[in-house]
Amino acid sequence: MFEQFEVIPAVDMQDGQVVQLVGGERGTGKAYGDPVEAAQRWVEAGAETLHLVDLDGAFEGERANADAITAVREAVDVPIQLGGGIRTAEGAVSLLDSGVDRVILGTAAVENPDIVAEISESHPGSVLVSLDAKDGEVVVSGWTEGTGLDPAEAATRYEDLGAGGILFTDVDVEGQLEGVRTDPVRRVVEAVDIPVVASGGVATVDDVVALRDAGAAAVVVGSALYEGSFTLEAAMAAVE
Repeated sequence: MFEQFEVIPAVDMQDGQVVQLVGGERGTGKAYGDPVEAAQRWVEAGAETLHLVDLDGAFEGERANADAITAVREAVDVPIQLGGGIRTAEGAVSLLDSGVDRVILGTAAVENPDIVAEISESHPGSVLVSLDAKDGEVVVSGWTEGTGLDPAEAATRYEDLGAGGILFTDVDVEGQLEGVRTDPVRRVVEAVDIPVVASGGVATVDDVVALRDAGAAAVVVGSALYEGSFTLEAAMAAVE
């Protein structure tokens, strides 16, 4: 999935605009304009993958930014991983067939783990299972409901079902630009042999390096890039 460590810019969308939330809370979002312009900017800066999230889909359970996502996909020529509101195997396969490279499943994978195996059968390695942890517990439905699942144990289960990778988000530090916590990431990394993509809390280039050193295969960065805390080029150079 990742031949070398990647810094992946996030293009999270709400109402057709790029939005970054704080701690996953609805109503905390700050808008950063047109998704296509953002996507093109990151690709021109050297991004090798883009991380797209339909925030309306994540909260409502139905994809709501399909037009913006299609526009991004048509505007750039790098692999795209997409999450938010993908609730069925049919929906996921349709996206993969339409040119999305990886689908990110959170709530759907927790509610119906077999969906991972179902999609992986026809599209091996294309499912990134999103494990979002709050207070050490996997949360779903836009980070509003606890599941009682331990992230490392859950990661092992999804690896057995054919997941191509794990997207691990530390919700406790997400969007706050106050730094990362490497211990939770390392626990998940050590539990599986598939790539773990880390997300949440990145504020500095040092945070990016720390996540790489914790064993992550890639890191998703949102607020820090949009706020200009550092450039994508600087982050990539630091982990070369």
